[in-house]
Amino acid sequence: MHRFGLVLAVLSVLGGSGAVAQSSAGGPFDGNWTTTLTCPAKGSTEGYTWQFPSVIQNGNFRGEHGAAGEPGYLLIEGKIGKDGGAKLAANGIVASRKYARGVFAHKGEEYSYNIKAEFKETEGTGTRDAGLGIVGRPCTFEFAKQPATVPTGGR
Repeated sequence: MHRFGLVLAVLSVLGGSGAVAQSSAGGPFDGNWTTTLTCPAKGSTEGYTWQFPSVIQNGNFRGEHGAAGEPGYLLIEGKIGKDGGAKLAANGIVASRKYARGVFAHKGEEYSYNIKAEFKETEGTGTRDAGLGIVGRPCTFEFAKQPATVPTGGR
């Protein structure tokens, strides 16, 4: 019986702390977003535009393009301040040499950079850090909040 009582005590503590977290959770930017990343051509490197879904939950941004672990994958994460300012971290895997810059930018190689972003109620913008300048390019981000969906009744 002692072990069962301990399990119940742990569950009640966890349950209680979850209720507190839920009641204070949420923020003005929370919801589903569409992220558009545009990297212009630079030198012999071709430009591209990617559009992918992102989510902001409890002020935390998370967006993914492609399949995790595969060439072309990109994960963007970060915390959005109450004022809408954010420094997001992007981590990805090079899809093709023709779209990547730098001596070590080959298909399958990992890369990362930071994004300085600013969110408003239903939209946002961001810019990629330039890196070394010679290698990097000025990629831009546009964020658009999607309208909340209301469940419809049965047919």
